[in-house]
Amino acid sequence: KVKQRASQNGFKTSDRMPTFRRILLGSVTFWCVVFEAFKQPPPVVSSIFIYCFSVYNLTMAALSSDYPEHVVALMDKYPTLKVLRPNNQVRGLHTFIRDRNTKRADFVFYSDRLIRLLIEEGLNYLPFNQVDITTPTGDVYNGVEFASKICGVSIVRAGESMETGLRAVCKSVRIGKILIQRDERTAQPKLYYAKFPDDIKDRKVLLLDPMLATGGSAIRAVEVLKENGVPEANILFINLIAAPEGIHALLDKFPEMQVITTEVDARLDDRKFILPGVGDFGDRYFGTAEGN
Repeated sequence: KVKQRASQNGFKTSDRMPTFRRILLGSVTFWCVVFEAFKQPPPVVSSIFIYCFSVYNLTMAALSSDYPEHVVALMDKYPTLKVLRPNNQVRGLHTFIRDRNTKRADFVFYSDRLIRLLIEEGLNYLPFNQVDITTPTGDVYNGVEFASKICGVSIVRAGESMETGLRAVCKSVRIGKILIQRDERTAQPKLYYAKFPDDIKDRKVLLLDPMLATGGSAIRAVEVLKENGVPEANILFINLIAAPEGIHALLDKFPEMQVITTEVDARLDDRKFILPGVGDFGDRYFGTAEGN
């Protein structure tokens, strides 16, 4: 009965399944059977079932997750944080771009592939409307279309590496620019330049920057967007690699925005570099790193 119920709910049972997971799955399935045995279950049975099912959902999410433990904790704390599901393709692309011996041509090629996957994933979190269209066979297909206009905003310079990927999947998309650099006197991010579409306040904004370290530049960029009338909930930060410190800083200050990233690394070092990281992404992508 356990295997049958698990199969119906999309879970796989096998002899290799961890003992704790099998016990948990069996326990909740048992209460499913008990619940079904009553046409009008007593309140105590309903309460026990709901409690067990809630515990099961939370525990199974952690046990069956391919995410590292620190990523699961972050996603639990911040519902607007979205991390690409780990798989061999994503990890393989990260292997190429993180390798210090990767040549620039390969770095650009595999970065572009990863950026394309990331942007495609980010588009999933935009609002859609249902729309019916007629196919060449004369039949009707129930589809969807974007519910709002979108635009990209790249944080110069590394963010410009993501513009090609955005244009590849969003035809004729408008792209704005923000230049933010650290002020050497105050050590704070300072805005030097910003140029946006005139109607940016009416658009969903994909804010592009491959690295999220301390979060200073991203926070300043979001502040500038809000100053230009963009609602916080309309901002999606599209990011390749993030540090936990940057995620905390950004989403503690702007809980309504969404962050979509491919991987969350372990930490920052004393110099505020992401570890294990990828080095200076902009230098490696544009060929301005030492030795290129």
